[in-house]
Amino acid sequence: MSQRVLTTESGAPVADNQNSATAGAGGPLLIQDQHLLEKLARFNRERIPERVVHARGSGAYGYFEVTDDVTGFTRADFLSEVGRRTETFVRFSTVADSLGGADAVRDPRGFALKFYTNEGNYDLVGNNTPVFFIKDPLKFPDFIHSQKRDPFTGRQEPDNVWDFWAHSPESTHQITWLMGDRGIPASYRHMNGFGSHTYRWTNAQGEAFFVKYHFRTNQGVRSLSAEQGAEQVGKDANSHQTDLLQAIERGVNPSWTLHVQVMPAAEAADYRFNPFDVTKVWPHADYPLQRVGRLVLDRNPDNVFAEVEQAAFSPNNFVPGIGPSPDKMLQGRLFAYADAQRHRLGVNHTQLPVNAPRAATVDHYGRDGLHATRYGSRQDKNYEPNSYAGPAQTGQALAAPLAVDGWTGTHEAPAHTKDDDFFQAGELYRLMSADEKDRLVANIAGGLSQVTRDDVIEKNLAHFHAADADYGRRVEEAVRALRED
Repeated sequence: MSQRVLTTESGAPVADNQNSATAGAGGPLLIQDQHLLEKLARFNRERIPERVVHARGSGAYGYFEVTDDVTGFTRADFLSEVGRRTETFVRFSTVADSLGGADAVRDPRGFALKFYTNEGNYDLVGNNTPVFFIKDPLKFPDFIHSQKRDPFTGRQEPDNVWDFWAHSPESTHQITWLMGDRGIPASYRHMNGFGSHTYRWTNAQGEAFFVKYHFRTNQGVRSLSAEQGAEQVGKDANSHQTDLLQAIERGVNPSWTLHVQVMPAAEAADYRFNPFDVTKVWPHADYPLQRVGRLVLDRNPDNVFAEVEQAAFSPNNFVPGIGPSPDKMLQGRLFAYADAQRHRLGVNHTQLPVNAPRAATVDHYGRDGLHATRYGSRQDKNYEPNSYAGPAQTGQALAAPLAVDGWTGTHEAPAHTKDDDFFQAGELYRLMSADEKDRLVANIAGGLSQVTRDDVIEKNLAHFHAADADYGRRVEEAVRALRED
């Protein structure tokens, strides 16, 4: 094999990559050493702003295969035929920690999918929990600030974490998930994924349905205790990345079965609680799981930075037959996610290979900006309408319209007959085995007992009491015992 020639970024051959140019054998460096300056300048710019949340991530390519007919609910083309396969990219992540954080920590996990469909890319951005901490995006920056490093101490502070939760009773359900056994997955392969939000499907007849996505791992759910997680972090801080990479490399391709819960749109208004509240689940007895297909991951990225770090997801990337619901958190994310990627990667981030549509033709009037690589032909115009056969609208809405009424303003969500912040947290607690309850109580008490203000502790204890009397009593006793030690 012939030796490849090292070049500069402009393509010129490099004569010496070991020694900088100097003024004489022992003299100072020369500013004319273009190769040295290019290497140092590029090195200084190799890092881009990391994600504020979901910074630490892993990813893989694969495919989604339809196994069951769902055309009665959606006209999305990639779901239109049993046996149809669509290329996908999936990114898993922790939420609160930085890019250099460890994998086996107690934290929700991001579960983001990009489907490269022939009608454009469809992004589904979810977590490994079916619920979330808050229900209004106005609170999201404050929530994340409370969970991230304190600006003075430079570390995550129990006072901040639990103070926010004390003033946000709707967090009780997610706290019960997070502090339970599934709070530390054994690996990304051994956890479920959820769309979490409610979405809207529309079929070919224009009928609308609200849906929730459930990706059930075919490897079985496996989790780590707090002690096992700490041990794993000490052995390999990149344990989940290592596991996913090595499993796919040896041909053990992880898979998930997608099910959806389907609610006819007409039933949403009178459902016993707000079906668009992301702090709540829909009981399976009301809306059973219906199988859709399977997700298989079978190829690792060639370059983690180019494909995992630069992967950009936005829940606003819909395809015909799929659209948003009135879920307020989802509505906020429709803007925030894409805007975050424009900040991190630039306005042309959708032209990066991992983000560019692969099965659909891109044809729009966006031009210019940093890193633009799409120009069109010299006859193309960059405005619309025009007389030059440029791309034109279809006039066909992606999803069914949603009726709205009332006055503009800052409204609380409409109350349904069984809306409250605690009942489902109590239901989750009562589903747990005795051992699971023991670990849940220990995990909550371990964090809450470190809070320095008694009033913050009391506010949080009141939430657990409201969820279930036994739940509240046990957490209160465990916190008291730890604080007395």
